[in-house]
Amino acid sequence: MTIKDASQDQKWLLHVDGSSTAQGSGAGIVITTPQGEDLEFAIKFGFKASNNEAEYEALVIGMRMAHETGARHLLAYSDSQLVVKQVEGTYEAKEESMIQYLQQIADLKTKFHHFQIIQIPREENAKADSLSKLASNLEDCRTRHITIHYLPEARTPPRGPAHSHGGRLGNSYSQMDRRRITPGESMGS
Repeated sequence: MTIKDASQDQKWLLHVDGSSTAQGSGAGIVITTPQGEDLEFAIKFGFKASNNEAEYEALVIGMRMAHETGARHLLAYSDSQLVVKQVEGTYEAKEESMIQYLQQIADLKTKFHHFQIIQIPREENAKADSLSKLASNLEDCRTRHITIHYLPEARTPPRGPAHSHGGRLGNSYSQMDRRRITPGESMGS
């Protein structure tokens, strides 16, 4: 049995959220591997979607991505009561679009040895929520590459007479911008 085979048999986690705003719609997806690594995605939709449709899109895309990444035992989390209850069969879907999403999810569930979906409070879905809001609020991003950096402190010296020694600033913005950071790494020197 290979390492990939071993991780397939372990539990993978999927947190999803959809968002629909005046600027557009999008999904936030966080896949957590059995080793605890978070794979985070903000997906901007090129089509209009209601909030419920965005929630379903997020789940469908997340399930596909998790499967393609190697997950076979998937525990999915969503803060959408409607989506969770319809997927569980507790609520009946009446709109044609919701019925079609449920069919896609039923088909995707067959690709997993085990699949379960759980409704969680919005506060427990913060990563997926922030990613979905980022994606839905972006204007046309088809031709844009966006890098997000973390700046741990201000790049200006403290003001006032006690700090007027003319100390040198750290890396300039242009130097920081040329360097990519990995999760957990800061830009400060």
